[in-house]
Amino acid sequence: MNADEIEAGRARWQARYDAAMARGPRKEHRTLSGLEVAPVYGPEGDDPRYERIGWPGEYPYTRGLYATGYRGRPWTIRQFAGFGNARQTNERYKMILRNGGGGLSVAFDMPTLMGRDSDDPRALGEVGHCGVAVDSVSDMDALFDGIPLGEVTTSMTISGPAVPIFCMYVVAAERQGVPAARLNGTLQTDIFKEYIAQKEWLFPPEPHLRLIGDLMEYCVAEIPAYKPLSVSGYHIREAGATAAQELAFTLADGFGYVELGLSRGLDVDVFAPGLSFFFDAHIDFFEEIAKFRAARRIWARWMRDVYGARTEKARWLRFHTQTAGVSLTAQQPDNNIVRTAIEALAAVLGGTNSLHTNALDEVLALPSEKAAEIALRTQQVIMEETEVVNVVDPLGGSWYVEALTDRLEAEAESIFTKIRDMGGDGAMTSGILRGIEDGWFTTEIAESAFDYQRKLEKGDKKIVGVNCHTSTVEQPLEILRISHEVEREQRRALAARRAVRDQAVVDASLAALVAAARSDRNMIPPMLDAVRAEATLGEICAALREEWGTYSEPARF
Repeated sequence: MNADEIEAGRARWQARYDAAMARGPRKEHRTLSGLEVAPVYGPEGDDPRYERIGWPGEYPYTRGLYATGYRGRPWTIRQFAGFGNARQTNERYKMILRNGGGGLSVAFDMPTLMGRDSDDPRALGEVGHCGVAVDSVSDMDALFDGIPLGEVTTSMTISGPAVPIFCMYVVAAERQGVPAARLNGTLQTDIFKEYIAQKEWLFPPEPHLRLIGDLMEYCVAEIPAYKPLSVSGYHIREAGATAAQELAFTLADGFGYVELGLSRGLDVDVFAPGLSFFFDAHIDFFEEIAKFRAARRIWARWMRDVYGARTEKARWLRFHTQTAGVSLTAQQPDNNIVRTAIEALAAVLGGTNSLHTNALDEVLALPSEKAAEIALRTQQVIMEETEVVNVVDPLGGSWYVEALTDRLEAEAESIFTKIRDMGGDGAMTSGILRGIEDGWFTTEIAESAFDYQRKLEKGDKKIVGVNCHTSTVEQPLEILRISHEVEREQRRALAARRAVRDQAVVDASLAALVAAARSDRNMIPPMLDAVRAEATLGEICAALREEWGTYSEPARF
């Protein structure tokens, strides 16, 4: 790329920057010593790397989606929380919002994640222990009591029963007087990663994809700002994948959902902006930064060249990041504060759009209120004190970071080729489904996890407090414990709701839902009707299990 083209790119960036900053007050940005810094730094003269790097806010978005970076649009502080019952979690949400959180992220308990009610025999001992219990829309009402759903963006981390949970969220908003069209937030819904890594599915893959397709259609038509899919690499990485595998498997899943939308006749420029992503920020600082930069570039290129996206927003990869839970240690847990801060900084320097920072005690239990506050303050120190928000993509042009970005991109492209070849028809979706059925994804992740564990045990990989520097004066932590009374109270409340609802209306609504499942009609409207009738999550999922069956993954050794 010659000097004239580079200078033309700088001029385009400057025009975008000036236009964006004209909408708000400008302020000087200086170092702690008082040195003024420019909003971006880029190549001077000829630079062969420029075409792959570009300027912030323009294709291929290696350096970020926005010309202003965090000067004009800081990342959203979105802390993941949920425990006990809806009332207890509501109190935690209000604490997060009072203390500067910019959005909410819901953690559900295991019965909810598996589409089971709190009084299901399989839920015994699990209610409220790894997240909040949600059995019906009444729980959703309590979860967001006093929190205006038309003003607060909410992310919900759930995939198997995501669609009925989404319907409960919509009905809870209705009961607040908030039209569905005003809702803005994200539903995970990513069923591919469940088969690949997390294992929280309800049905065989095809019915799950049917539900997701219906949800995409419904949101495009009725809730245009809402993002019905958050393609999740986080759980793939936490299962033991490498950075390159997380990058490739996640983007491949995203391409599969693009193919799903196209198969429904949806316009890629309309539905693709409703796809978001969720990545892990692990402890290898520079590799994580490079991973995020490569992800934006790959997604933009494939969306333009393979799937025909014409608009900028349809080519943008917007992503949430969570620091690596798997990097936390039970030994010397205060060290986890340092790990989380480093991982959060990597996410910020990689250009994340929103961020959750893990609490120091999450390896042992749900976060205590003190640990949750430290996690929140970690983000605020980075945002308010370090001045990393001053310059867009400050590591852009680093020989090391750019080389890592290129290397991870090449690794991902190699994996994409393998996945597409598995399908036999050139489509990513058929390759993913074949890889799930053959156990290819789980085998690849298992081998990576085994390799990492072997390095730990041999001492080639060091973890402070675990296999080096193990002496400590640290005392045992006081951790948050969920009382068994939470489960008893939840079961009592659920029984009381069933006693006062109109059972004939519930039965008719569930029958209508099953009838829609047997047809080609969109299933979201009848599911909303079932939720309004106080049908429970377990009842809705059981009706669909009976219709569609369940799924067991093939055994692999």
